[in-house]
Amino acid sequence: MNNKRNLKKIEADLLNRKMELEQKLTEMSKEQFSDGQVQDPGDQALTATMESLRMSLQDAEVEEYRGIAKALERIKEGNYGLCADCGNSISEKRLQSFPGTMRCLACQENFEEKVGQGALHSL
Repeated sequence: MNNKRNLKKIEADLLNRKMELEQKLTEMSKEQFSDGQVQDPGDQALTATMESLRMSLQDAEVEEYRGIAKALERIKEGNYGLCADCGNSISEKRLQSFPGTMRCLACQENFEEKVGQGALHSL
């Protein structure tokens, strides 16, 4: 990631996406699925389902937001584009597809394998 022009574009894109996520998260937190009136069991089930869906979406948005914040921090520190695990350069193609990524593909695969094994051990 030596090209300063590419780095500036990535930084601008990350900042724009960060602002979009902030706006979406604010809107989500204000969204209500019930008007406060007594609901029949079908309406209660729908409200609970919608609330669960919102929470799931919100969690995904928060996770993306955190990744963007970390990427912006790495840009400021000058180590953006370097794998957090092995220190090697992350491919340009991977960074373009996933600008918030912290790992090269090999380390990401190892990480996911370890996380998956950990999940299996906790069952």
